[in-house]
Amino acid sequence: MSGQHEPSDAVASGYFVDSDHPAIRRFASSVVEGADDPHERVRRLFAEIRERLRYNPYRVTPDRDHYKASSILNGGPTWCVPKAVLLTASLRAVGIPALLGFSDVRNHLSSEQLLSVMGTDLFVYHGWTAVHFDGQWHKGSPAFNTELCERFGVPPLDFDGTQDALLHAADGAGRRHMEYVRERGMYLDLPYDDIMRTLHETYGSRLAQRGAAGPVRQDPAFEP
Repeated sequence: MSGQHEPSDAVASGYFVDSDHPAIRRFASSVVEGADDPHERVRRLFAEIRERLRYNPYRVTPDRDHYKASSILNGGPTWCVPKAVLLTASLRAVGIPALLGFSDVRNHLSSEQLLSVMGTDLFVYHGWTAVHFDGQWHKGSPAFNTELCERFGVPPLDFDGTQDALLHAADGAGRRHMEYVRERGMYLDLPYDDIMRTLHETYGSRLAQRGAAGPVRQDPAFEP
């Protein structure tokens, strides 16, 4: 549930954040191998997941099990929420307290095709991950891979848990890029039902795919 959480509560495995799954444990351990410093562990896992799964906002699916970290791990391009789930689970797998966080954001540099499909520039339940260091939760968004950031004229985010690393307010030319308009709180596990209900209320059936194996809309802005 949303609200205040103790770091000790943010290390256990959950249904979606299944950090005790053997595949998640192997993956996370391999990424942080040789790194004892917790900040370096956060930096490595953040960068790996940022690049491992290319961001594609058309990959929304209503299939519940596709939001488990162990299912996301070896999947293809996806959107911000699954990337945040995988990062949160991977961090917990190496002993770093981590929560899922969500915000509503207004994206001023989206593609015309995506805006047409969504009917708005408001992205509800944008997902990110928070880690706990020195008595504070710090937020990082692994959503946009480096190539996509370069395409939209913003530098890729780096995150080691020392300060927030959320999506940029402006691009390299000073144009508005991402505006955070509402905080939806931090959670121990994915609030799947709330997210799906809000997506449907906001976008109807325009955005969600019928299933992971179904056809995906082609948008040059988000293709390699």
